[in-house]
Amino acid sequence: MDPNRHPDTVVDESCWSDLEFCKNTKNWYCYGKAVAEQAAWDEAKERGVDLVVVTPVLVLGSLLQPTLNASIIHILKYLNGATKNYTNSIQAYVDVKDVALAHILVFENPSASGRYLCAESVLHRGELVEILAKFFPEYPIPTKCKDESKPRVKPYKFSNQKLKDLGLEFTPVKQ
Repeated sequence: MDPNRHPDTVVDESCWSDLEFCKNTKNWYCYGKAVAEQAAWDEAKERGVDLVVVTPVLVLGSLLQPTLNASIIHILKYLNGATKNYTNSIQAYVDVKDVALAHILVFENPSASGRYLCAESVLHRGELVEILAKFFPEYPIPTKCKDESKPRVKPYKFSNQKLKDLGLEFTPVKQ
């Protein structure tokens, strides 16, 4: 969440959300995640703890709990007809099993350090609804963008190389 990041900048572990932007847009989820992680880093430094953090993007996949979470609601709104048109925006995604494996890999690898961006791909909402329509043709998945007159937002570049170097093979979002 950084509107000032140059489009050619590769998003990786060095990137953080712009807290003022999160506050101004009332994106309290991203704000809270960033503030909580920074507090963890500050506490770890003060106590001499070797902190390693896996930073997942929007997580998709099987649920363990019987209730819906924010990530699944993101998908559900396209399946249940709550959203008639998709937005001209992008989102990074990762499979929940990959997030779990990432945590195991950083825990079991003594050389693991710092932050690890856990993302498989960045998709435009149009690509997401195309995937959903393929798997769920019986659902009222939107086919039109809310602002078709504007150029399609381009996905940003990102690097998940640190986790790949630990042996993680990401599950494609299309699966």
